[in-house]
Amino acid sequence: MGFLRTIAIIVLVYYAIKFIGRLLAPFLIKKMANKMSDKFQQGFQQANQHQESEKPEGDVTVEGKQNKSKFSSQEGEYVDYEEVKD
Repeated sequence: MGFLRTIAIIVLVYYAIKFIGRLLAPFLIKKMANKMSDKFQQGFQQANQHQESEKPEGDVTVEGKQNKSKFSSQEGEYVDYEEVKD
């Protein structure tokens, strides 16, 4: 009799948790989605504020790659070649 009672309690607890989970899941998911949305908007606003405070409006800058050679002018010129077999 004790074994059946234990099994019944386990089954009832399982279904109770399942039922409560179905009731609370939409609320929890909505809350998490709102939290993530707020964090995304905060990050976007901080990025915009950082960019705006860095340069005045209308200021234009051009950034390019600096051409850095691996070899100094004393070593000579680097030539890339392919071997040709006859």
